[in-house]
Amino acid sequence: MMKAAFIQFNPVFGEIEGNIKKALTLIERTGAEIVVLPELFNTGYLITSKEEAFDLSEPLPGGRTTEALSAMAREENAYIVAGLIERQGENLFNSAVVIAPSGYLGKYRKIHLFSEEKLWFHPGDLGFHVFDIGICRIGIMVCFDWFFPESMRTLALKGADVICHSANLVLPFCQDAMITRCLENRVFAVTANRTGEETRNGRSCHYTGRSQITGPNARILYRAGAETDEIGIAEIDVNLSRDKNLNRYNHVFLDRREDFYH
Repeated sequence: MMKAAFIQFNPVFGEIEGNIKKALTLIERTGAEIVVLPELFNTGYLITSKEEAFDLSEPLPGGRTTEALSAMAREENAYIVAGLIERQGENLFNSAVVIAPSGYLGKYRKIHLFSEEKLWFHPGDLGFHVFDIGICRIGIMVCFDWFFPESMRTLALKGADVICHSANLVLPFCQDAMITRCLENRVFAVTANRTGEETRNGRSCHYTGRSQITGPNARILYRAGAETDEIGIAEIDVNLSRDKNLNRYNHVFLDRREDFYH
């Protein structure tokens, strides 16, 4: 058994130091081996220009957010997954960083960009990767990736036990859809959403909260409120995600008929 947690809060746009400080304070209270933070947790989401996005970005690894999270991961002996704007040369990516107690472990670049994200970010180009952290194998998604069943299926087929899902959800469907995503792949998922509303230059985004830890048997292990700063923690038995048998005759992967799927 292991503990997985999400951090749900309302980041203040552009206040990177304050957002990081608040997240670190909440992480300290989890006592979990895996902690997932929201998408763009350190900057806020409602970007209004490419120049603004560039100013809020940082390299991966080596940026101040990665360094702060690495210190916390070392102190808490935890693995942390968190969303931020990655800068590589002149290109920007909506990325998630994976931090181990020993420091930077890797990153994922969001493959399915949502709405105006396409104006600021390059589509992810690193593919879906599974990180073996010893206690389990984790796969990474960012927000709108959930809408495409291929995302979680790919990670599950690559051996992920737990999907760490950083999000800034504005559509109302994801939390319920994750029940099916976890059931059809027999995996756990930790969806870390944010709360609040951002209004900038006459545009608004309202975020749905309700961060969620979902089990492979279509069970919601923890669901947060819609508006509250909240820490969600659940105990996870990794063996459940490695058993793909529904009964003595049906195996969710071996029963796939790929020859008819094209």
